Amino acid sequence: MDIELLKRHFAGIGARVKVSEARSTFRVNDSGINIRSDSRGEYFDIKIDAKNPSDYRVLDLRPEERHLLLLSQKGNARFLCGFDERHWFVSAVPGTSVTSVRRAMEALQPAIVQRAVVQRVKRNKNRLRRRNEAFVRQGEWFFIPEPELRVDEAFVRKNEPLSRGARSKSHMCQFAYRTAGQMVMVCSRHPAGVSMKTYGKILHNNPAARNWNWRQMRFNARVYVRGRVWHPDHKTIVLHCWHRVAMNTEHLAPGMADVRFLD
Repeated sequence: MDIELLKRHFAGIGARVKVSEARSTFRVNDSGINIRSDSRGEYFDIKIDAKNPSDYRVLDLRPEERHLLLLSQKGNARFLCGFDERHWFVSAVPGTSVTSVRRAMEALQPAIVQRAVVQRVKRNKNRLRRRNEAFVRQGEWFFIPEPELRVDEAFVRKNEPLSRGARSKSHMCQFAYRTAGQMVMVCSRHPAGVSMKTYGKILHNNPAARNWNWRQMRFNARVYVRGRVWHPDHKTIVLHCWHRVAMNTEHLAPGMADVRFLD
């Protein structure tokens, strides 16, 4: 791997990259890609596993967009690296045939978003914008307008979090409405949620668990939001009608395990 060439490519989008050997112990191996900060600000941190080294090289560089597409020899994985609003990010890209920044951004759009884009967005140059006729995007979340949707206000929740898992910082929504899906109970000790049956067993085996600040939520529900949506790393957006929520497809990417920090 040509580390100096890699540094020049990242410099082409205005970013810094550091490459070093991963810390590997019996319990921990921190190989992969991370976003870290030092006295000079944020930088891309690539850790290489000495026992199973992976070659990284840039497939596509777009200085004007401050994005590049990185290939990892390990698993033929792709990573979109760039700047989004306020911070640098790295996102694993689904598929093993993507060779351009544009195709990577398209691959990260879920099917429901792609259909909305085809139906509603007339100009090709607008299809990947943060806001267009088909959606509004904030980080990894897409919001697709459903102006005709009517909801039962009794089931509308206020200040609801949108979270993709334990390692992510939640995006907060002023109003949220959920339909279908599986009812689960969530708390700080079980951030991914547990079924109602498991929740009952936890309380039976440990009565003190009733004080764990549980919150009832739905897993794999169809979610709609309205009003303000905010997150510390992104500009607050305001949705004036109900919008259906869809998450990007990063969780389907072969390189997802190598991404250590995203928000």
